[in-house]
Amino acid sequence: MTTNSTTGATGFAERLRSGRQSVGYWVVCDNPVATERIAMSGYDYVCLDAQHGLIEYRGVLAAITAIDAAGTAALVRVQANDRFWIAQALDAGARGVIVPMVDTAAEAAAAVAACRFPPVGHRSNGALRAGLRIGPSPARANAEVACVVMIETVSGLRNAAEIASVPGVDAIYIGPSDLRLALGGTTPTDPAVDAEFDDALRTVLKAAGAAGKAVGIHCPDGVTAARRLAEGFNYVSIANDLMHLEQAVKSHLAQVPRGSD
Repeated sequence: MTTNSTTGATGFAERLRSGRQSVGYWVVCDNPVATERIAMSGYDYVCLDAQHGLIEYRGVLAAITAIDAAGTAALVRVQANDRFWIAQALDAGARGVIVPMVDTAAEAAAAVAACRFPPVGHRSNGALRAGLRIGPSPARANAEVACVVMIETVSGLRNAAEIASVPGVDAIYIGPSDLRLALGGTTPTDPAVDAEFDDALRTVLKAAGAAGKAVGIHCPDGVTAARRLAEGFNYVSIANDLMHLEQAVKSHLAQVPRGSD
C-alpha cells in the first residue's frame, strides 16, 4: 500500500485556489473500505459522486470518514445546486463541493452562498462532524471549504467569463460528457464534435484564466489526464471505481483460456 497524497486534506482549498496541479479520483460505489484504499493510493483528492453515483447520505458520510482516515481531501459532487444538498455534504466533512449544471453567474453566486456561513453566505450553523474535522469557527470553515462549479451546458459555456468572475467561486470543473452532448454530440464521446468541444475547452480555460480561477476536467484515464494538465488544466479527476473494477475483471478473464462447452 502506498502512502497518502502529498496534499493532504488540510489546505486543499488553498491549493485549488493557487492553481497548483492536483490529480483526483472519482468514486461512484458505496464501498467505504475500497474508497479508503483508493484514498491511500496517492491521489490529491477523492470525489464522491452523489449526483450520478450509487451513494446515498449514509454512504457519503462513511466514505468521507474513510477518506479522512487516509489523510486525503474528500470532495462531493452534490445532487444539484441546492443549499440543502450542499450543506449536507459540507456538514458531513467534505473539504469542498462540485456543483453541477451551473448556467449563469447568479447560479454560481447561489452555490457560493450555500457554501459559506454569514456574513459571506447563508450556510446554516450545525456542522456536527465538520466541526471536528475543519473546526467550529465559521470564518475558518469559509476559508477551508472549496466551492467548485461545473460548466457543462451551452448556457454555462456562453456565460463562462461571468461565472468564473463570481467572488467565492474557487474553481471551475468541466463535465465533458454533458458538454459534448450539449454541443451536438450523439454520444458522450462522439468524435464528430471534437472541434467544437476543443473550442469550448479553450473558451473555459481563457475565461477562468482571466478571472484567476483554476479549471479541472474529468478524464477517462491517466494518459488523458496527463494531456489535460499539459494543456493548462489545473486539476483532473480520473475515471471511477466502477469502471476500473469492470476493466480489471475483464482483463483477468481474458488471460484465462476457456474451451467451448
